[in-house]
Amino acid sequence: MKRNMLKLLALSVIAVFSTAVSAQETYRNPVIFADAPDMSVCKVADTYYMISTTMHLMPGGPIMKSKDMVNWETISYVFDRIDDGDRYNLIDNQTVYGQGQWASSLRYHMGKFWVWFTANGAPGKGFVFCADKAEGPWKLVARPPHMHDASLFFDEDGKKYLFTGSGSCTVVELDDNFMPKKGGLNKRIIDGKSDPEENGALLEGSSVIKHNGMYYVCMISMKWGVPGRVRREVCYRAERIDGPYEKHIILETPFESYGGVGQGCIVGDDQSDKGWWALIFQDRGGVGRVPCAMPVTWVDGWPMCGELNNGVDKNDIKECLNPKNYHIPNDVTKRHPSLQGIIGSDEFANAETLSLYWQWNHNPVNDAWSLSERPGFMRLKTSRVVKTLQLAPNTLTQRMGGPECTGTVCIDLTNMKDGDCCGLAALNGDSGILRIVKKGSKFLLQLVEEKAVFKGRTIERCDEEIIMQKPLAFKNKQKMVYLRLHGDFNPGRDMAQFSYSLDNSKWETVGREIKMTFDYTRHFMGSKFAVFNYATKKTGGYVDVDWFHYEEN
Repeated sequence: MKRNMLKLLALSVIAVFSTAVSAQETYRNPVIFADAPDMSVCKVADTYYMISTTMHLMPGGPIMKSKDMVNWETISYVFDRIDDGDRYNLIDNQTVYGQGQWASSLRYHMGKFWVWFTANGAPGKGFVFCADKAEGPWKLVARPPHMHDASLFFDEDGKKYLFTGSGSCTVVELDDNFMPKKGGLNKRIIDGKSDPEENGALLEGSSVIKHNGMYYVCMISMKWGVPGRVRREVCYRAERIDGPYEKHIILETPFESYGGVGQGCIVGDDQSDKGWWALIFQDRGGVGRVPCAMPVTWVDGWPMCGELNNGVDKNDIKECLNPKNYHIPNDVTKRHPSLQGIIGSDEFANAETLSLYWQWNHNPVNDAWSLSERPGFMRLKTSRVVKTLQLAPNTLTQRMGGPECTGTVCIDLTNMKDGDCCGLAALNGDSGILRIVKKGSKFLLQLVEEKAVFKGRTIERCDEEIIMQKPLAFKNKQKMVYLRLHGDFNPGRDMAQFSYSLDNSKWETVGREIKMTFDYTRHFMGSKFAVFNYATKKTGGYVDVDWFHYEEN
């Protein structure tokens, strides 16, 4: 009996000690080391919900959730596709690269979730969706006019507004149909040109909250060509929704020399100054735009992104993005945030639905892919003759993760037709592509660097360099190939290295590394894993993808 009591006491001490340790666990920014820009966050009970931009990818409007603002998982998409013309279907060289769903606003109001976003490019209209649960289903309720980087706001008196603009901010009152209300408030409240400190800066990305009776508008401030001037987050506040507004800089740091951190949101409980958080993204080259989380300290009524160094001096805010600096709330024990729940492996075992990890490049051709025709495989059929991966329908994509990651895919080539191309790519405006080309009865492995040349949003041409080419010799009728892509997003790198195998045991590195670039004039995204199959001569062929395996490094 005594021995059992001592054992129970020891276990209790260990449990208390473990809880104390877990409560002190810290995390390292970025909390999502992958492309998830333009975040909008709301909190419902003890859960945070977030939406980000995925532009031309379908389904779109990814909804993520977290208990701690650090570890996130994708739980739904707001829409399956956008049917606003041929460009969403890659018809006649038309595309919506860098356009489509953009800078959404996520709110919880009257027991429902609301999303507002504008689809950039013609016809340039907005979307309003509503759902009882963040997991969906989501219902389209309105198609309002285009409003740039709009932030939806429900006030306490029942009125609703949009805060919108680029270089400035205008508040627009909305009617019951989410249209600008006739005779309602429509006023420019912030003008970067009239602010001597912000003169010439690009102010955009409005995010609005109300706290202690004050209205707060957070925006990114960008000014190119000014030495030492990094991107920063500025905040404007007023006692009335129509102003006047005063300004304060709430975040300004180069953070590992990537040019500053700006554009995002702050979220917390209006009943208290405690427990507030900021989620603000940073451009990190080839991997894309990555969210960084930090606690918010209210100082003289301003939401400063950081903590007080000594808990007393209001002028002594910690370097807000210092690695391993902040404690994870709610006793979460992961020291380094994982991308599990956002990027991941897939055995294609579910014959009914596609994993939330995946998005199609533009609208899919739904009768040209199947999870059920060969159970345990993703069948990708050719449905259109195209010249390039940039215009290929039914290309499956996932984000790539930093600082390093590896994606490996297993593909059965048996049913390819002459002229078909399939493979694995680091997809962007400039892409690294490891592809298999069917030529007659032969299979050629090619490593290609492809650079898309745009005219507006239309693909004018793609310039490609074949870096390496070799025939593949299979030993049996079933022609399985294994393709691997390693992405290195460490500072100064942004390189993709490809390799292949015919038995998933003996691997051969292919060619040289290929640079991954972030280009806002074309895709405006980080590089994506892309699994593809398209026809260059005639349709009718298909490949079966057995699995995709993802590893964080």
